[in-house]
Amino acid sequence: MTINPLKRFFAVLPTSTNDPEQTHSALEAAGVPVSFADCRNCPNPCSDGHEEYPQRIASTIDTTSEMLGSVKPYRRQVVISTGKSDWEHSVTDTRGSLASYLSTIAGGAPTTVTAASEPVTPSTPTPQTPTNSIAGIFKDSETHTVSILNGSHDTLSKDYDYETVLVFPDYKVVTEVPRSLDGARELWRNSVNPSISRPGSTSEMSMVKSWVIPYTCVILICSHRTRDARCAIAAPKLEHGTYTLLVNPLIQIVHTNRSSPLSAFSATLQNEGWDVHTQLDDPSGSPLESYPDGSEKETELNRRLQDLNDSVPKRALILKTSHIGGHKYAGNVIIYMPQGAGVWYGRVSTHEVEPIVHTTILGGQILPPLLRGGVNLARPDCKRLNDW
Repeated sequence: MTINPLKRFFAVLPTSTNDPEQTHSALEAAGVPVSFADCRNCPNPCSDGHEEYPQRIASTIDTTSEMLGSVKPYRRQVVISTGKSDWEHSVTDTRGSLASYLSTIAGGAPTTVTAASEPVTPSTPTPQTPTNSIAGIFKDSETHTVSILNGSHDTLSKDYDYETVLVFPDYKVVTEVPRSLDGARELWRNSVNPSISRPGSTSEMSMVKSWVIPYTCVILICSHRTRDARCAIAAPKLEHGTYTLLVNPLIQIVHTNRSSPLSAFSATLQNEGWDVHTQLDDPSGSPLESYPDGSEKETELNRRLQDLNDSVPKRALILKTSHIGGHKYAGNVIIYMPQGAGVWYGRVSTHEVEPIVHTTILGGQILPPLLRGGVNLARPDCKRLNDW
């Protein structure tokens, strides 16, 4: 019997290794666009003025164990509008929340649902990850799991009893979702059910509406303080840096100063000419439900997704989210792209932000030392994750 060379390669690959070159080679062999670029451009210790985490936090971050493989595969990940940056311990246990209702619907379906990447007993077995893959690197089609998160974005609805939900890696925003069991059921049927394709349901009668997310990339940063303080401390520093009030006692002027402006995602992307939002903009054009024909809807979806690459200026959305798992690897960041890729990075500090922006968001390549895993990262026919 002839053994597939790729299977032979992974059969001898250690399940845990901190050897950067070996990890790089394994990812490259799996078709993941990778880079040998440094994860930080500043000296260690830093003399560039990057904002540090407090020592009490930095000392508790796991900097030695293998991170790659610490992401559990999922078919879809939803991020529900709450306008908050902290939540109760388990968002799916919060009574009256859309997360709770959606968990109930998912629990009765032949799928697996997870909150904060922690598995609930599935109704049916989840498809097995192929043996020739790297742990933590998966295709969305390889599992039926649904991950449910809360997000810091406000609802776009004028009625605050209706939520706005982001669906990844589909890269869609679903609006007018009632915060009820019926609303969760409709959201599931329209865009979340693992059995439906990326364009979603073809029903014209849906009470919810969906669009392409109107940004060139979406950055999710875990900020769930109730679960663990490490991500809560890291998130605002990674998002926008720290603002301090400075007072000149001679002329009695109070002004705001941003610490290390290029150490946060917002300022670094703005320095590259991007517009950066921390609240979701209203999507434009007609909803995808205006295209009931399946093939027509898919064509329109793909057109809108590809148009995002041509937008000037490019735009990024940065949101804080509930627990995604792996607080010991704070800061935890997920970067989603219209092409369908989702990159999970851990141990992200302000020192790594600029290389992440330049190498991954702009360059479309992975920085292996920071990688926890990701969805749809294997793209053998592409040099970059943001290629079509």
